Parts: sequence; structure tokens; C-alpha cells
Amino acid sequence: MHFLVNLVLIAAIALVAFALFTAFVARKVDQHFPPPGQWLEVDGERVHYRSMGTGPAIVMVHGLAGQSKNFDYLPLAELASRWRVVLMDRPGSGFSPRRDDSKAGIAAQGRLVVGFLQALQLERPPLLVGHSLGGAIALSAALQHPEAIAGLALIAPLTHFSPDVPAPFRALAIRTGWLREFFGRTLAVPLTIVNSRRTLALIFGPEAAPTDFPVRGGGLLGLRPVAFRGASTDMVAVQDDLPAQQQRYGELRVPVRVLYGEGDQVLDWRAQGEALAAKAPQTELKVIPGGHMLPVTQSAATAAWLEETAQAILR
Repeated sequence: MHFLVNLVLIAAIALVAFALFTAFVARKVDQHFPPPGQWLEVDGERVHYRSMGTGPAIVMVHGLAGQSKNFDYLPLAELASRWRVVLMDRPGSGFSPRRDDSKAGIAAQGRLVVGFLQALQLERPPLLVGHSLGGAIALSAALQHPEAIAGLALIAPLTHFSPDVPAPFRALAIRTGWLREFFGRTLAVPLTIVNSRRTLALIFGPEAAPTDFPVRGGGLLGLRPVAFRGASTDMVAVQDDLPAQQQRYGELRVPVRVLYGEGDQVLDWRAQGEALAAKAPQTELKVIPGGHMLPVTQSAATAAWLEETAQAILR
């Protein structure tokens, strides 16, 4: 009996320690990364974004457990010399809080992206760029409101549902809200730190993650309970909308260009890219050397592809 009591006491003390450590890390991250952009109220959510340049717009939507700084390895200043470049943080990611978890589904986020585009008051429909889960959300936006989008540029996009969760994201598969909250405030951050090398190797593989990714790429922003909760909510909501969405790709009426890394260890370019092209004949699929994080590891090739796509769709 005394052993069980002691065990419970030790576990409680450990959880309190983890919670205090998590709060300390999150506070330090928030202090180091003040929001650099602007805000828009969209569908009840406060969306953080950065905008640079003028002219026809390229709007970029990041993937699961990411944020807009994932695009900072691209030559943004050069792109902004010809286009208006807009980088948004989806609700629950980066600097954008999420007020309503019921709007984490792909369809709801697609509608929010369209609302965001409308709130920007652009002179003409933009090129919508989506990376990974952002690709699924961009596809949803184009299916729901094709008039709002000139075309899609999808980088390593999630297009088809698979019940096999990629290894780096399995810890996010918590469907119960209170458990997600508890895990996010206690164990998520310490476990993320302990497993960071392995996780980055899987997400970036077969390429190496840049040593400056924690700061330049915003990786440290993931060390906050709000980031864990947002990513977990996003991931478990995928299966609610994606199976039905993937049956509708033949309805797409906008130009679609897709860029994949042939060594992607998160999403297979055949099961995702070729499968999309088979349903939407206007899709142009390009496969280059690289992994899943092409905007980071293959920034020059990705930027050249974006420039070519923008010239073809926006000019």
C-alpha cells in the first residue's frame, strides 16, 4: 500500500514538474518570438499574417504542426519584388490562436482561407500555395469557392486519406479534448525535446534539417501547449473531411500544379501526387530530389517552380 501511495506521489510531483517546465519553455519561446506581422478577424478567428510586395498575390498556407516561418528559407524578398507575397498562420498554429476547435476540419479551414483571401481585399484572385496539410486545405478552398482562387500551387500536399499516421505525428492522435489539453500542458513539450532529433530526421529525411531551423524556420514555436493542441486537433480532424473530398477532385476547375520530393518520407508522391493527377487532369506534377520539407531544404528549386507557376497562372 505504501508503495502505491509513494508511486502516485512521485507521479504527481513529476507531472507538476513537467507542467512548470512546459510553462517556463512556452514563456521563453513567446518572449523570443514576438508576432512579426498583422492580424485579421476571419470567421471568429484572429489570423496572424505577413505581407510583402505588391502586385498579383501569392498566398502561402503551411502544413501540420508548422507555421508561416516554414517558408522563410524561400527568397521571399526576391519574390516580393514581382508579387505580393502573403504568409498566413492557420488558427492554432504559429501566432494565430484557435478560438473554436470545431472549425479544425479541412472543409472549415478551407472556408476560413477563402474568408482570409476576401478580407485581404485583393484586386484579383491569388495563387494559393499549400504545403502538406495546407495542400488539402487549399484544395478544399478551391472546391468550395473556385472563383476566389486563380490557381493552386501545392508542395508535398496531403490529398488522400490514409489510416496509417506518419510516425512523426502519431503522438498527436489524441481525440479527447481534456486529454489533449492535459498532455499538452505536461508531457508534450518534454517529449518533443527528447525526441526532436528523431522527429526532424523523419520529417526532413532523406535530407538533414538545417541547424538554424529552430529559430529561422520557427521550430521552437512548436514547444508551446497551444501549438500541440492546434496540431493535434488538426490531425484528428483530417479523417472527417478528406475521404469525401478526395472523391471530388474531378470537380476542380482551377489550374493545379504539384511539387513533390521523390524521397518524401511523410507523404508518398505516387499515392498523393499521382492520385490527384489521375482525378484532376489539369494537374501538372513535378517530382524533384528531396524530402517533405522542400520549401526549407530545396528552397531555390521550390522558388523557381513557384515563379514559373505564378507567371503561368497570374500573368
